[in-house]
Amino acid sequence: MRSEDDVDRTGTAAPERQGITRLPDGRRLAWSEWGPAGGRPVLLCPGAATSRWLGFGTDVLMGLEVRLVSADRPGLGGSDPLPGRDLASWAEDVAALAADRDLGRPAVVGFSQGAPFALACAAAGAVSAVAVVSGTDELCHPDVRARLVPEVEALVGLADADPAAAATAFAGLARTDAMWDMVMAGSSEADLAVYTAPAFAAAYRRAMDEAFAQGPDGYTTDTVLTMRRWSFDPAAISVPTDLWYGVLDSSPVHSPNRGATLAGRIPGARQHELADVGGALLWTHAESVLRTLLDRT
Repeated sequence: MRSEDDVDRTGTAAPERQGITRLPDGRRLAWSEWGPAGGRPVLLCPGAATSRWLGFGTDVLMGLEVRLVSADRPGLGGSDPLPGRDLASWAEDVAALAADRDLGRPAVVGFSQGAPFALACAAAGAVSAVAVVSGTDELCHPDVRARLVPEVEALVGLADADPAAAATAFAGLARTDAMWDMVMAGSSEADLAVYTAPAFAAAYRRAMDEAFAQGPDGYTTDTVLTMRRWSFDPAAISVPTDLWYGVLDSSPVHSPNRGATLAGRIPGARQHELADVGGALLWTHAESVLRTLLDRT
């Protein structure tokens, strides 16, 4: 166990434990853990083109008694591909992981592109509560699509009408330098201050390197699945749900109205808008997100 002097204050310390879970169909699911092994389980669904190597709030997990678990989605990092997968199949993988790792029904955090995957777990009843942080909205929903910038709206239309063509279009971003440049170009000054800090940048880029280890297909499949119509109904979610957005979040693929439409579609969901922070609030406000999530369970 790390001493207090060894804690990484960026909240992105390297994983403390890593391993592989064999799923019922024989596929490998790669995971990482941080925090006390006997702590309250919280599952992280990582953002686009990242992997189980990038955690959050690793400097507060011990005090909160949280066992943070992150897993690579199929085709990313160390997890085997799953042809024909959808958002709902991720919930099945999470249920198998929870059984193997004795997580019960963990709370879940979905960051950015990981948000639809976290919400799919909630809709399937695989988790006990969900926190969406700077989450990708259902961009195909009419109320959301009408607010998108034209370039993103066109990609959403392509993903919905021709998933294969959309995957080909997204493949050009499936390398660390291209993804890094895109994220930096779409980030506010508040977020750039977080992302370009040396310790964070090193952890972030390593997570992307790992995500692309098997090639582009894991990332392109994720992007198509999240941009087209979701394979579950947010209205079916019955667990406590909180949506967190920063007012300074300038990403064109998160939520154009900071989760207002999505919160209205999920029974009992609560929307949190934080001033003076952008999409990086998973790291700048990790303790607030985790404390609220624990209170909700």
